[in-house]
Amino acid sequence: MCGIVGYVGEPKEKQAKKIIIEGLKRLEYRGYDSAGIALYVDGVFETRKHVGGLENLEKIIGDEKFNSHIGLGHTRWATHGAPSDANAHPHSNEDNTVTIVHNGIIENYLELKEVLAEKHGVKFKSETDSEVIAHLIGINYEKEGDFLKAVHRTVDMMRGAYALVAVCSHEPDKIIGVRKDAPMIAGIGKGCNFIASDIPAFLKYVREVLIIENNETVIVTKDDITILGSDRKPVSRETMHISWDVDAAEKGGYEHFMLKEIHEQPEGIRETLTKRIREDGMINLDGISMTKEDIDGFNKVYIVACGTAYHAGLVGKHAIEKMARIPVEVDVASEFRYRDPFVDEKTLFIAISQSGETLDTLAALREAKKKGARVFSVVNVVGSSVARESDDVLYTWAGPEIAVASTKAYTTQLICMYLIALFMGKVRGTIDEKYYNEILSELKAMPEKMKTLLAQEDKIAKVAKKFHRKENVFFIGRGPDCGVAYEGSLKLKEISYINSFAIAAGELKHGTIALMEQDTLVIALDTQDCLFEKMLSNIVETKARGAYVIAVAKEGHRDIEVEADYVIYIPDCRDEVSPILSVVPLQVFAYYVAKERGCNIDKPKNLAKSVTVE
Repeated sequence: MCGIVGYVGEPKEKQAKKIIIEGLKRLEYRGYDSAGIALYVDGVFETRKHVGGLENLEKIIGDEKFNSHIGLGHTRWATHGAPSDANAHPHSNEDNTVTIVHNGIIENYLELKEVLAEKHGVKFKSETDSEVIAHLIGINYEKEGDFLKAVHRTVDMMRGAYALVAVCSHEPDKIIGVRKDAPMIAGIGKGCNFIASDIPAFLKYVREVLIIENNETVIVTKDDITILGSDRKPVSRETMHISWDVDAAEKGGYEHFMLKEIHEQPEGIRETLTKRIREDGMINLDGISMTKEDIDGFNKVYIVACGTAYHAGLVGKHAIEKMARIPVEVDVASEFRYRDPFVDEKTLFIAISQSGETLDTLAALREAKKKGARVFSVVNVVGSSVARESDDVLYTWAGPEIAVASTKAYTTQLICMYLIALFMGKVRGTIDEKYYNEILSELKAMPEKMKTLLAQEDKIAKVAKKFHRKENVFFIGRGPDCGVAYEGSLKLKEISYINSFAIAAGELKHGTIALMEQDTLVIALDTQDCLFEKMLSNIVETKARGAYVIAVAKEGHRDIEVEADYVIYIPDCRDEVSPILSVVPLQVFAYYVAKERGCNIDKPKNLAKSVTVE
């Protein structure tokens, strides 16, 4: 989840410092606690690094010219060793001939560190696993006399997941990267080339991208990019052209990326839908071939994901079971592969991930694939690891999502889950034409209904201002509303740091209601017509203990005002699709609560956008 930028250009154009700092700024959304840069100057790679934001790094660099044509930059999210100047990247060996940046975890670093200390007398400057790599490459260079061979000899000694990028003062015009279970891409320019962990790092300068696959090595010079396969032999790779504009990664007049992305949801939904619905009304899942025989052959569907994507899976479970009539189990990816799940060739495994690089989800996917499951992924990032390793891929066309707290990726994931459910139900014959057309019509109406809902932003902001000092908040719901309650609670806690808690409303009386007291804030989702009265009873239960209730309900259910203290109404729709709308006021509420509390909304503490460690 760290940010990596490497650049090499014409020696006469000393632009490395400027270009790398710009690239790191483009990667700030990934979350980080320190930043650093290494630049080749007068025969050595000069390193500067500092704990905290990029502004701290820029201060210590100051007006230093660093006339350099090649270098590395890094933003670190701590795993081994607390955030500090010493633990920040880049790291170098003792004679400063090798400098590296690294994303991921080296699982056997303690073993390697012990060998380096006892056999080679290495004295370490940091607590990180990453520093071990720099020393190993340096020692292996002395043996091999060749930078590439030294890197390969080093990675053969390492266990874990990593994106490793290295430079060497003995061969100062090349950058070498090795990828294992962590994202890595290369950018092709004119008289310059890039290596990075994500596209925004170099989008200002280049639009042609090479995806580096797992266990591959990439050698980058100003004129060439060479990719070596796992067998260390050259491989050819088609370039990917990036069509979206760099401005798409800017705030566009909004105060925060999160608010911008909340308002981008209607367009994201429209994009995700229109690309998949043919003129005759049939759903086209990007050419994915899934016949009635295929679907009938599934005896179970697993939906596996993390965080917000997991909550999309909870809603997807209701949709698939109702429409396709196949049992669905939703599992947290970090738990899935450690319980020897019942997966075989009759299992449809659906992985959901915004980045497509979530390591827990990727590991679960590989486990399911090994057991024979058909792997179907719902991903936002084209060419990502989850997408490439799946049998079938359905992309959410949300566009770049910069804020750490996911909003538009979540609602477009919901759209994809409904499309999958409708498609399976239609092909399998478990829903009739009338029902199919009604749900499809509801989905098509979502962008305009969501715009209507977003018009209530000022009202929701006032409610948030009233309650922003609360330190405990409960979210409750039933059926699909329960999944939305979990997502609303997560949004609030991750950007405002309020201790929020979500629970199925019917479970309140089995213990949790003991926590209800005078003025406890309860946010109740009551958008299911078939469960409306049941939820009213649960609201009454909380009110009897002194709670203050903010309810989310459909227009027309005005009788809820008798029990709730404040009601946010969503446009009327069928129960099945209400989660697409009901989550929006919860996103807006969380945003304005966090704003009132003075929180860093786009980059909440301790969190990262792309979680590429276990």
